[in-house]
Amino acid sequence: MSDSRPTSPDAPPEDLWSSILDSVSSSRTIPAKQILILGEPTSGKSTLAAALLNKPPSEEVAQEEKSDFVLGYEWADVKDEGDEDTLARLSVYTVPSSAPSYSALLPHFLPPRTSLPHTVIIIVLDWTKPWSFVDELQRWLKWIENWSKGDKSRDLEILREENRERLQALLQHYTEPSTDPIPATSTISSTTLLPLGPGTLTHNAAGVPIIVACTKADLIDENSDIMGAGTSGMGAMVKGKGEEWEERTDAIMQVLRTICLKYGASLFYTTPMPQILQVLRQYALHLLFAPPAPSAGLSTTDGVAPVRNSFPFQHKPNTLDRDRIVVPAGWDSWGKIAVLRDGFDAKAWGEAWGNDLESEGETGEPSAKNLYSSLVEDRGIKPPPLPPFNNPTPEQVFLAKNYDENSKKPDRDPRGAFRNPTDNPAAGVVGPMGSSSFNLPNVERALTEMEGGPSPLGLSVGGDNARKLPSRAAARASTSGLPAPPLGSSTPRTGLASPTSNSTPSTGTEQVRHDVLQSFFQSLLVPKDRAGGSATTRTATPRPNTEAANGTEEST
Repeated sequence: MSDSRPTSPDAPPEDLWSSILDSVSSSRTIPAKQILILGEPTSGKSTLAAALLNKPPSEEVAQEEKSDFVLGYEWADVKDEGDEDTLARLSVYTVPSSAPSYSALLPHFLPPRTSLPHTVIIIVLDWTKPWSFVDELQRWLKWIENWSKGDKSRDLEILREENRERLQALLQHYTEPSTDPIPATSTISSTTLLPLGPGTLTHNAAGVPIIVACTKADLIDENSDIMGAGTSGMGAMVKGKGEEWEERTDAIMQVLRTICLKYGASLFYTTPMPQILQVLRQYALHLLFAPPAPSAGLSTTDGVAPVRNSFPFQHKPNTLDRDRIVVPAGWDSWGKIAVLRDGFDAKAWGEAWGNDLESEGETGEPSAKNLYSSLVEDRGIKPPPLPPFNNPTPEQVFLAKNYDENSKKPDRDPRGAFRNPTDNPAAGVVGPMGSSSFNLPNVERALTEMEGGPSPLGLSVGGDNARKLPSRAAARASTSGLPAPPLGSSTPRTGLASPTSNSTPSTGTEQVRHDVLQSFFQSLLVPKDRAGGSATTRTATPRPNTEAANGTEEST
């Protein structure tokens, strides 16, 4: 019998509740907004970060004492005016330096494909180092251009175009706040728009909202007459509140405004005062929540409600108070820049800036860096010069060179000091071991001086006998030499010639000469402490031989 009851419905999926919760969560997702703070060390980035996150001043001081990390990160929720609903989650990233090792990490945390429409970049400049403004701006603005290019994919290119259109619409729709309060429902309408003025948004192809914040503006007019002294560290640049210094600061402001105009950026001077920092925070939120650009054919008469900005900026521009300058994007122009101080050519400065970006090296074209260095002298601390490079000669090359030089010197052999210059250099070693060993100069004189007495030959050193010594040495050189007995030999010596010898029998005088040389070289081997005894021995040694020689003569 078949079962007629209806089959039960299929079991619900196990992740039913998870899908429901995900759908509800996605409908109430809090949008994420990012602010990226770029600046050099000790430029006041932590003060700005604390103000953007709306933290109390007590934590502000603690932030200043912290060391810079490779990449600083903090976040806070952005509430509405009633402080009831959370409109966005604001993340603040801080880069401690412009070194590539730091900036190379940012694309991993802020990929342009996902973060470009929701990011505002603040470039921090330090008013205690005004000579570095143009150089730092060039480095950071180049980095922003490269970062916004990303992987150059098609989707990213579309996103860049939409972002630029939104920034251009923000510039074109800017209206200066009036004395009447501006309603919170300020919108971007499709009224007739004027084209951008000359020098406006010529760069920044990705339309990144940029704020240039010059911190420590309260130290601009610090009174200091000492080189390198003062809290500001400006040294000789600071001359008090004189007219010359005011002209310089106005010229610096004109340069900064000209550069900001080219990128559609805004310019702010800040101090640690909370009221001034709050103005910067309001404008940053105003840029983050800027509505997208309206479509080309859209108008308010079509019945489509325009998108409103949740954080309208109601602060008027200010270019007179140098400690609280406010120049919003879309308000400035070349004409307003020239009004500040006569003689400033915004067009020439814009062209010089473009020359610096196009050519890295020195060219004949005007350079913004060179023009700015003539305006503001560099008073920064210079690194000490490097010592001259020491490139030592390789060891083998040095030894080979000295070997070649020494081999050519005639006196490189220490034995040459004992040779007679008239002798053949290849005669042999020094001593009674060769035919030339008896030709040593002044041997008898040296021996006489050592013994401190009369010559063993009974001749005085001076007088006619002294002149006979060279002749005797020459006579010995001409006589065929006999092999001398080796040093230390115990063979007895007599004045008689060997009957088996083929040479001419030697006289007693020649035998005495042999003994003199023998005693001389033996004295060289005797230690100094036995010098007294050796001298007596050397003096007494020739006497028996002399007597033997005399006896032989008498017998003949």
